[in-house]
Amino acid sequence: MTFDLPRTLDLLARTPASLDHLLRGTDPAWHLATEGPETWSPQEVVAHLLQAEETNWVPRAEWILTQGEARPFPAFDRLAQRTRFPQQSLEPLLEAFADRRARSLATVRGWNLKAAQLARRGHHPALGPVTLRQLLATWAVHDLSHLAQIARVMAKVEAQEVGPWRAYLPILAPREP
Repeated sequence: MTFDLPRTLDLLARTPASLDHLLRGTDPAWHLATEGPETWSPQEVVAHLLQAEETNWVPRAEWILTQGEARPFPAFDRLAQRTRFPQQSLEPLLEAFADRRARSLATVRGWNLKAAQLARRGHHPALGPVTLRQLLATWAVHDLSHLAQIARVMAKVEAQEVGPWRAYLPILAPREP
């Protein structure tokens, strides 16, 4: 399948509601569960998504559109949510993420991007040359990766209770390093 901007934006628009339906109103034990030391809880994942929404996707897209490859765009701090939202409860994070995502998508839609703009190149500080198309596709896959991460963490809360059915549940398989 080739990149399709409206399809990608549609997927990105669904992430806040997906998270909201999965997590809002559930027992806080689900929100704070992890897979062990140095892993993220669903609540921390939502905080990370909010942080990325504010400082990564649209700012980098704007950078590509205005700066091109002239200078690398600023590095993204993947762990900034730990200092920025250390004690924030889940519901306000979900609300802030939904609001910020709606504004981000309105911004991108407002650009009315064409093929030439999607092909514009920027310079990632670690990966080198990247295109706007690649950045936008990565944004969607990043969301899906974190949705899968949240599902995996939540499944592992019940891992000890599934008994022999574990053999049929690949989500409970040990993570590869």
